Amino acid sequence: MSHPYETLPEDRFWRSAVADRDALEIAGLWKPKYPIQRRTRIVTAGSCFAQHFSKALVARRYRWLDFEPGPAGLMAEQRQDYHYGTFSFRTGNIYTPRMLLQWLTWALTDASPPAEAWEKDDRFYDPFRPGVEPGGFVSVEELLTSRAETLAAIAAAVRGAQVFVFTMGLTEAWQDTASGVEYAVCPGTVAGQFDPDRHGFVNHGFGALMGDMTAALRLMFRANRGLKVLLTVSPVPLTATASGQHVLTATNHSKSLLRAVASELVAAQTRVDYFPSYEIITHPVYKGRFFAPNLRSVLPAGVDHVMTQFFDDQAAAFGGETVAVLSALPHLTQVEEAPERELTEAEELRCEEEILATFAPDQRHG
Repeated sequence: MSHPYETLPEDRFWRSAVADRDALEIAGLWKPKYPIQRRTRIVTAGSCFAQHFSKALVARRYRWLDFEPGPAGLMAEQRQDYHYGTFSFRTGNIYTPRMLLQWLTWALTDASPPAEAWEKDDRFYDPFRPGVEPGGFVSVEELLTSRAETLAAIAAAVRGAQVFVFTMGLTEAWQDTASGVEYAVCPGTVAGQFDPDRHGFVNHGFGALMGDMTAALRLMFRANRGLKVLLTVSPVPLTATASGQHVLTATNHSKSLLRAVASELVAAQTRVDYFPSYEIITHPVYKGRFFAPNLRSVLPAGVDHVMTQFFDDQAAAFGGETVAVLSALPHLTQVEEAPERELTEAEELRCEEEILATFAPDQRHG
């Protein structure tokens, strides 16, 4: 051997691994650190795209855990509207590492969240999960009681899981400038009132993102010494940006930082892994085939391809057969068999960030 490249396998070379293959046949993008089996206790959280993981796991009879299942008797659409069964607890979407750290701090330490509530039309909304109760809560007391139930569910999920899947989505957020507490969405959009003297925009840099994720991991590993964490990055572009940049470049900035944070954490932490759903959906080799015409929504075919890669790479690394999808699950929307369409407005608004699209010029003046 005259140099190390002479003995590298074919998946280390662009020509043999990518250029000479059909894009849908590219395999082995993930080299998982640890096995995730059907009996593995799995919890999920994160941005909108993370919702697909729970559906795919349950559809293949994996042991996805729901620590806040909600009241019995709700119809499937009601469960979705009220964010039951979306993630392993009813936080709604957690977009940034700082938001994850906040929830974990409130759930796993003696720190308490502020008793803040947003009001609209005599109803009350939780600033940290404003979309979980359509139409708002009847009272602040009801809101705080519901939030306490979610915090208990988070603590139980962290302590009871073997794998925690977290999808990072954004670097941009809005904060209370005095306390530094971060909101799920800009005040005044869903509910509440925007106060320029109180509410400030932040676009987290690499150092802040790394610090927040490291602190979040520390809290989880302290609560559960056997826990492993699987990170992903959402491939869904920003709906809107307050950074002053074009939304396209702002999206690339945000996703690049989150992707870099994931790589650094995987290299530094033996119990942290990364699954490349972001690359599978967004890379030019796939020619945008997984996006709907709005170039934001990921088509069911894209979700299916991502999750097929997930299960195939697990099987290749640790043995076992590729797991088939069940043909019918009464309480789940089957993303694998759904028609390839864009989400309706109501479905999009289950992600709090999507409400920003209603403030676009064509929506305001259309």
